[in-house]
Amino acid sequence: MANKTAIVLVNVGTPDSPKVHDVRKYLTQFLNDRRVIDIPWLLQKILVNLIIVPFRAPKSAKLYEKLWTNEGSPLIVYSERLRNKLQHKLGDAYQVFVAMRYQNPSMKNVFHAIADGGFDHVQVIPMYPQFAESSTGTTIAYAQKLANKIKGFPSLSFTDQFYKHPGFIKAFVEQAKAYDLNAYDKIIFSYHGLPMRQIQKGHPNVPTETCQCSRALPSHGAHCYRGTCYETTRLLAKALELPADRYEVAFQSRLDDKWIKPYSDKRVEELAKEGAKKLLFFAPAFVADCLETTIEIEDEYEELFREHGGETLHLVPSLNDSDAWVEGLHQIITE
Repeated sequence: MANKTAIVLVNVGTPDSPKVHDVRKYLTQFLNDRRVIDIPWLLQKILVNLIIVPFRAPKSAKLYEKLWTNEGSPLIVYSERLRNKLQHKLGDAYQVFVAMRYQNPSMKNVFHAIADGGFDHVQVIPMYPQFAESSTGTTIAYAQKLANKIKGFPSLSFTDQFYKHPGFIKAFVEQAKAYDLNAYDKIIFSYHGLPMRQIQKGHPNVPTETCQCSRALPSHGAHCYRGTCYETTRLLAKALELPADRYEVAFQSRLDDKWIKPYSDKRVEELAKEGAKKLLFFAPAFVADCLETTIEIEDEYEELFREHGGETLHLVPSLNDSDAWVEGLHQIITE
C-alpha cells in the first residue's frame, strides 16, 4: 500500500435514529463541545444538560422523524454516496472514508482503521465551505488530538475551507440550472448563523460593527465566517449573473438575538409582507441536505412565507452526491 493517501470527509453528525434517546445522545455530545457553545464551563454544563437537551430532544426527534428516509439519515446517505463516487474517481492511490464529528461513523473509529491500514498520509476535509471554530475548528482540533494518541499515525493535513474554490462554486451553479432564476422575486443565500462574539474572535482587532465584509472581503477576513459567507455569495451571484438587487444574504438557525443578522426567517416574513410571491433559497454553508435545509428552509420557511402572503418558496438542493460536486472535491484533493 505504498504512497496511499487516506481522505477523510468529516461532517457535523446525526443521531443514529430519530428516537428521542438517540437524539438526546447526539445533542449532548454536540452541545457540550467547548467550541460550539463558548461560554463559561459551568454555565455551559447547566444550560446544555439541564435545560437545552431535556427540552429540545423530544422536539428535535419529531423533526428528525420528518427528515428520515427509508435508507436512514440523509446526511449519512448522501455522504456514503459521495464517498463511493469520489473513490471511483480518485482511483487506487487514495482511499476515501466518511466520518462524523459527533456520533457515527465516529472519527475515532475511522482514525483507528486508518492507523491499521498502512497509509502514508491522511488528508482531512471538514465538509464546511466557510471556516468557523464551532465546525471546522473543532473538527481539526479533535483530529489532531486523535492522531497524537495513536502511535505511528501517518502525516496529517487539512483542507480548512473551500468557500471560493471554483469547483465548489461551479457545483452550486450546476444545481441552480434546474430553476428559472428570473421567475423569483428575490433570491436568498442563507447561511447557518453564529453568535456575534464568535465572529469577533476571528478578528479581535477589528470591531464587527465597522467591518465592511458585506461589501468586499477585507484582508483580515480570510478566516472570518461572516466575511467568507458574503464572499461565497458574491462569487455565486457573479457566476449566476445576478444583479445586486435580485439577491441578498441572511443567516438561519439562530438561538438568540445576538447572532449574525439579518435573520433568514425574519427576511422571509418581511419579503412576504412587502408583496413578494416567489422566493428561491440557496444554502451554501451546507454541502449535503439535512435538518437545516430540508426541514428548516423547505418546510418551516415555506409555511412562514405562505402565512404572511407569499405563494412559493423553493430551495436549490445542496451539492449532495452530484457529479459536479464529485469533480469539485476531486480538484480540491488533487490540487
